[in-house]
Amino acid sequence: MELRETNTADLEQEWAFVRDMPEDENGLTNSWHGVSRETFAEKVLPQIMAWSRGEGLPEGYVPETQYYLWDEGRIVGQFRIRHYLCESLRAGAGHIGYFIAKPYRNRGYGTLGLRLTLEKARKIIPEDEIWLRVNRDNPASLRVMLNNGGRVVSEDEAHYFVRIPKDAGRAAVRPADPRDLPDAAVLACVLQPDSRPVNMAAELSDLP
Repeated sequence: MELRETNTADLEQEWAFVRDMPEDENGLTNSWHGVSRETFAEKVLPQIMAWSRGEGLPEGYVPETQYYLWDEGRIVGQFRIRHYLCESLRAGAGHIGYFIAKPYRNRGYGTLGLRLTLEKARKIIPEDEIWLRVNRDNPASLRVMLNNGGRVVSEDEAHYFVRIPKDAGRAAVRPADPRDLPDAAVLACVLQPDSRPVNMAAELSDLP
């Protein structure tokens, strides 16, 4: 399994994956749902690669690099790293967004893909922690984040806001297994008003 940055050599597989991604699922948007191959090759792919270099960004955007998670010659997911936080990202989606295609969910790809993405993010972002957001009605994705050293630091009516230490050593601490706790108890343990780093996650083979 590997994480590859968007590139021209993988155009065919990247196009098919982006074309079939939903326009919006669990807060991750895809402006190019249903895109034609011609448009993807001539416009979308060059734009994605330019944005990674910080070129041609729309107003208010920060550089973003897109990666694809590959397994046995197939793309199974997409992961995005926003290179630094602006005010809207601090209040919103944070540094990383990701999507696992439906046929590959509940097979551990989310956990492993985020782990690979974090390795790259730690070399890119300047902040001390990696910020993520997850919908409250998406517990599987929350567990993926906890499984990678995350802790819930706040919440609103629709989301949990998660931080992962930039220091990989701190993120590796796994003092308990959430399979031994009901969902409410897991959140009670990891939701710390003072943002202390408490990670309740362990390896779960059935995670997305």
